[in-house]
Amino acid sequence: MDTFFIILNVIVLLALLGVLVWMQKKRISFTKRVFTGLGFGLIYGAILQYAYGAGSEVITKSVDWFNLAGNGYVRLLQMVVIPLIMVSIISAIMNLKGRQNLGKISVSIIAVLLITTAIAASVSIVTSLSFDLKAIEIQSGEKEQAQGLKMEERLGTVQDMTIPQQVLEFIPSNPFEDMTGARRTSTLAVVIFSAFIGVAVLGLDRKKPEQAQTFRKVIDAVYAVVMRIVTLVLRLTPYGILALITKVVATTNPDEILKLIKFVLASYVALLVMFVIHLILLALFGYNPVTYVKKVLPTLVFAFTSRSSAATIPLNVETQTKKLGVSDGIANLSATLGATIGQNGCAGIYPAMLAVMIAPTVGIDPTSWDFILTLILVVTVSSFGVAGVGGGATFASLIVLSTLNLPVALAGLLISVEPLIDMGRTALNVNDSITAGLISGKVLKENDQDVFNNHGTDLDVAAHS
Repeated sequence: MDTFFIILNVIVLLALLGVLVWMQKKRISFTKRVFTGLGFGLIYGAILQYAYGAGSEVITKSVDWFNLAGNGYVRLLQMVVIPLIMVSIISAIMNLKGRQNLGKISVSIIAVLLITTAIAASVSIVTSLSFDLKAIEIQSGEKEQAQGLKMEERLGTVQDMTIPQQVLEFIPSNPFEDMTGARRTSTLAVVIFSAFIGVAVLGLDRKKPEQAQTFRKVIDAVYAVVMRIVTLVLRLTPYGILALITKVVATTNPDEILKLIKFVLASYVALLVMFVIHLILLALFGYNPVTYVKKVLPTLVFAFTSRSSAATIPLNVETQTKKLGVSDGIANLSATLGATIGQNGCAGIYPAMLAVMIAPTVGIDPTSWDFILTLILVVTVSSFGVAGVGGGATFASLIVLSTLNLPVALAGLLISVEPLIDMGRTALNVNDSITAGLISGKVLKENDQDVFNNHGTDLDVAAHS
């Protein structure tokens, strides 16, 4: 009987995917199809949850089939991330007027990312204290204890490395290994390697212009091919979101959420407050927040459902360049650096909230200014090199808690609601990288305000490419 229901569930999902195909053929906008997929996923996932229960065998096996569409789409995006980063950054730097411009762009983007991370940590501290979050109030079950032990094991690898050694991890010793994503800092290492290639071409312009021109033509051709691949993959966004959100809703246990409802609410209040702060910053730099939100929503929805800043890089870059008027160089650097540095959600809000919760268990007053200022500083500095995939927040928390001599095992108490909170954190991470791109473009006068103000622009790569 279970097999019958599994087949039925898969058929229903295929029917919903078929509706999205029909909408695409009717040339319905990309944004509307994304939100239709999101709505279908929420409703269908809730029906499955109600009919079978989150942990049932029917749900488990049905989701296994759903992953072909959901995780398959994420894998395709991950497939193009490294090629896109490489050719985009090489191309962008080759077309710069000089090396000084590269330095200005990088410094501007990183400065925005770090400043907003410090603000995010401050928001998280205020929110945690307002909600009176305490780790001792959370009951620990077998799953939570197992996660706590796992975090302590991971802490061992972190503590074995000094700060200089962690910085050295960013520098690629084998760029080809990093292209496979073998290390936590692989994405940032590829960025550094690609930057060296771009700068080398600028130097070659003066000494061997013919070879430099030949290389430029090769990169331009590869860039065109890679962007075409990105276009083909992004066509699948509404389908991927439908499958991903169906899985999340169907497999999330409401009882577990209710046990930690105060923490979930506090987390999303902090995330929303930080999102509003992003909008305020953009408004201060002359961008219309309403126009901005309308244009970035599809990208944020995908980040929310996929829980991967790295996988969102292609859509992030496309949104910045095609819809917001950010130059190619700034868009690629902000999207890439934002996936590994200064993530407001994973490296800012989450570790700070955990630290405030756990501090009283070891006799530390979380309201003391010494603790608050130290926590903000530690969170900001440790936000370098956070992996842009699901689980990056855990690593950031390990660094922050261990630096403050707080028990990391207690962070495992939140394992039950981790996926739910991680969706919001990832969306905020991506929004911060886009904010950094827009602000840097404005400061360096490399933004196209006409593109940003064009209300008719829609990233409908699927219907019109």
